[in-house]
Amino acid sequence: MALIEFENVSKWFTEAGVTVHAVENFNLSINEGEFVCIVGASGCGKSTLLNMVAGFIKPSSGRILLEGEPITKIDPRCGMIFQNYALFPWKTVLGNVEFGLKMKKMPKKQRRELAREYIQMVGLTGFENHYPSELSGGMCQRVTIARALANDPKILLMDEPFAALDAMTRQVMQEELLRIVHDRNKTTLFITHSIDEALILADRIVIMSARPGRVKQDLVIDLPRPRHVSDQLTQDYLDYKNTIWESVQEEVMQNMLFAERKLA
Repeated sequence: MALIEFENVSKWFTEAGVTVHAVENFNLSINEGEFVCIVGASGCGKSTLLNMVAGFIKPSSGRILLEGEPITKIDPRCGMIFQNYALFPWKTVLGNVEFGLKMKKMPKKQRRELAREYIQMVGLTGFENHYPSELSGGMCQRVTIARALANDPKILLMDEPFAALDAMTRQVMQEELLRIVHDRNKTTLFITHSIDEALILADRIVIMSARPGRVKQDLVIDLPRPRHVSDQLTQDYLDYKNTIWESVQEEVMQNMLFAERKLA
């Protein structure tokens, strides 16, 4: 049985009497332990999908199942990681990582031990008492990942988490993420605009159509692991990249034509 299932999911928003169809008849199954990346043109509904899985918003029609049960509210089985870190600036690294455990009323000694375990896992031992303002962007994102993992979610939901990082830090974080999700066997749904990032990370890459977003292609990425930047020079990698780029480019052009018609 799939861990996550999208069944004919549609979502539309109405503002000032204008209805915008963000996602339409979206169907997808994600198995336990899979790393799935979603790519597509801006505005195609990628983040909307993630927000529906997290339970922040509800589908307008269709349903999303987690372990066979419809998602109807914010679900602790989902760990959300945003691009902007979403850390509490007044809390230390340790305070941020243990926050969810504290909300679950886990005893202090137990939650501190667990939080320190995940801080060590993301390579931040020695920074437990530092505040977010004292950390680099990459370190802040490590704290966010540790906080999500400490709550032992069934699935990690990641919305362009490395987009604001410089190229070298992003590469390090990609490799660290792969190590962590492999060690913990975490299912991951990852949103990105970067084809290279998707190819480094994913078991499958789902390409979305322009708005309203649907599944245009669902590609199994048959490249050996672990993957590194040097793999980007191989023919198999380049073939995948060209296939994905051609598909995404069609949707970008469609978005541009739609925008031009609205301005005409």
